[in-house]
Parts: sequence; C-alpha cells; structure tokens
Amino acid sequence: MRSRNSEWLAPWEASNPEPGGGLPDYRHMVRSLNAQAAQGTALPFVITEWTPGHRNPVIVGQLTVSSIVWGSAMMATLGYWVDKARAGRGIAPTSVALVTDHCFRTLGLHRMEINIRPENGPSLRVVEKLGFRDEGYRPRFLHINGEWADHRSFALTSEEVPEGLLARWLASRPS
Repeated sequence: MRSRNSEWLAPWEASNPEPGGGLPDYRHMVRSLNAQAAQGTALPFVITEWTPGHRNPVIVGQLTVSSIVWGSAMMATLGYWVDKARAGRGIAPTSVALVTDHCFRTLGLHRMEINIRPENGPSLRVVEKLGFRDEGYRPRFLHINGEWADHRSFALTSEEVPEGLLARWLASRPS
C-alpha cells in the first residue's frame, strides 16, 4: 500500500537535507520508530479499517506522534497519511482525534501540534474539521520532497477539548 501511494504522498514526504543523504528503507524506519517508542519520544500507529469481505482489518494509513517532550512542555507533534483510495471518508480526522485523546487522557500530554504545507488542502481540512488552532506560518520549516518547505502550524491543548476530541468530532458529523 505504501509503494502504491508513493506518487500521492511524494509532495508531502519528509526528506534528508544532508548532501547525498537518503531516507532509511521501510525496515529501518520501523526499527527507528520502535526505538523512539521505547524511549518515550514517539508513538507509531498504523491506521486500519474493517472492510466487508475481509476477516481482519486492512491497513489504510499511518499516524505518528513524534517529538514527544515531557517535563514542563508535555507536548508532541502529529503526522499522518491515508491511502488515496480511502481519502475524504473521515478516516484521517477520526484517527487524529483518537490518538489526540490517547495522548491527552492516557499519557497526560497537554499540547498537540500538526504542521502542514500550505498547499496540502486535504490535511488543512483535517485540522479545520477538528478545530485545531492556526498558530501561524513557519517559513522553510521542514525538509520535504527534496527542499526546505514552508508550513502552517496548528495546535490544540487538553483544556480546549474537555469532552475529548473524538466526542467533539463525532458530534459535529451529520448522522
């Protein structure tokens, strides 16, 4: 699924700014994420969906909580992607809401951030649907698809969703 979506994800893909530096292959990426999870600095998730005719859920994307900072900050950054064939069906906002609630309620984090390229309309729609606060423009913030790219930064604190983000998201959807 990841390779099938490579063209769809390329404009938003993190890249290595070091001369001649590439990104690790899939196995190395998984090992690195597992090591970060063991250190308490990241939480990697796969996004799954139950599909009629399948015995088990199907992987339809990935969500990673990264840059977890403990102590006085108690915050993290969220990144996600969903299979192009399943985009626009509420999977990304539901996944972001579930993981944000886990980070706030179970881990005790206080703040979640999402940084999005201004051209990434579908991801901008996710944070809009969920009510993340737009905190401004970050020029040349992350190295994406081979160049330093501008981003918009969005955030949400636990006090802003006392009922939980998933509950708020589900209540806002038409029945």
